Amino acid sequence: MASKIIKVDPFDLVVFGGTGDLAYRKLFPALYHREKAGQLTDPTRIIGVSRREMSNEEFQASVRDALKKFGEADGGETVEKFLSRIHYQALDATGDKGWSEFKTLMDGDERVRAYYLATGPDLFAPIAKRIGAEGLASPRSRIIVEKPIGHDGQSANAINDALGSVFLEKNIFRIDHYLGKETVQNLMALRFANALLEPLWNSAHINHVQITVAETLGVGGRGAYYDESGAMRDMVQNHMLQLLCLIAMEPPSSFEADALRDEKLKVLKSLTPINEQNVGQLTVRGQYRSGFADGGQVGSYCEDIGKDRSETETFVALKLGVENWRWAGVPFYLRTGKRLPQRFSEIVVGFRRVPHEIFAHGADGIPANRLVIRVQPDEGIKLWLMIKDPGPGGMRLQHVPLDMSFAEAFGVSSPEAYERLLMDAVRGNASLFMRRDEVEAAWAFVDPIREAWAHSGEPPRPYSAGTWGPAASIALIERDGRTWNEEYA
Repeated sequence: MASKIIKVDPFDLVVFGGTGDLAYRKLFPALYHREKAGQLTDPTRIIGVSRREMSNEEFQASVRDALKKFGEADGGETVEKFLSRIHYQALDATGDKGWSEFKTLMDGDERVRAYYLATGPDLFAPIAKRIGAEGLASPRSRIIVEKPIGHDGQSANAINDALGSVFLEKNIFRIDHYLGKETVQNLMALRFANALLEPLWNSAHINHVQITVAETLGVGGRGAYYDESGAMRDMVQNHMLQLLCLIAMEPPSSFEADALRDEKLKVLKSLTPINEQNVGQLTVRGQYRSGFADGGQVGSYCEDIGKDRSETETFVALKLGVENWRWAGVPFYLRTGKRLPQRFSEIVVGFRRVPHEIFAHGADGIPANRLVIRVQPDEGIKLWLMIKDPGPGGMRLQHVPLDMSFAEAFGVSSPEAYERLLMDAVRGNASLFMRRDEVEAAWAFVDPIREAWAHSGEPPRPYSAGTWGPAASIALIERDGRTWNEEYA
């Protein structure tokens, strides 16, 4: 069944950092696919902004190359139509050069203007303030900022203060591309549009929850950024805590943005604090060494970043608790890392075992049901159930999945997350974006963990590239009588 395409009114999307990797790899291909779907209307403009001097024609040629490489575009009328929307402005974000020309370019009717800051977080505040000073922030303007919002709670507050001095909170869109993924959105549909699961969605029926974001790649060209960030700030503080919120939140009163974000905020504020007293029992951090990964021999993290020594973690495992009536006593296990054996992101909801077994089924008894939600790749949902093995000869039980692949069920590949998020930002729909108090609450939980690690003086635990992280991360879950999920493939 084909999805219904709802056209958007004409708008201007300005991409600061328009010649950067994010713009070429994700943003321009996403916008091109919306053009191809017939969603963009005339006279929509897409304006790239960066320090580099180049003409409109040169910039359009670079976007054309990016569409071929990352957007599966091979020319044709749609590509030419999309490129006709592309403009370029050389501009110094922290100086005066180019701003008067940019202001002239932006003169015109009061259409929606979305300023996308595909830059480092150190430029968020200067760009926002200059947009305000130049009179370019109208009531219909939005600003979109990439994670990370700061490197700790204090710096995040400073950035949010700067954004809030120019734009209303309803016009600030803090983007987390994980929330734009089809499976993540389907998690809300699964919970709140079906009567089957929600009555079981509590500590009486759920034994534990696992969230894994595994990557086979190392830091690659992001070494300088990553060594200042680490896995906790790069993945846990935003992506993984957001996934946890969607799993654990109470049913919102509506699908309106603030109703959703109110419930996510309650989860973040209900997390059991982790500090110097319990950090050793509830967290594991690691750093990859040389090994065999991603199809070949690879070097260590320090070799990848060109340093002899680093205290930055490339792997994190956590055991979290949500202190409320619904989730009391249910552990949430999170793990993420680089140079792991497989690349995938998934959520596993492990249900409790049946209270009384009437079937003989080996020494370990009947396996518990599991709901496995695969976020990427191969987006889909599997519900593992016990059924009778067909045929005579007694009651032989098998643990098998009810399997729904989105690509097979709908006959199409899921759109890129940025396609949905960009159109939502233009429309002013903030449901899938983080509110300021969510960001503050996430940092309030993460900062004490990082401080406890720093005070401990213990370096990250080593693990070989191509393995599942430090052995302590396996012990973290197995000492509770549980194991990390291996039942999706």
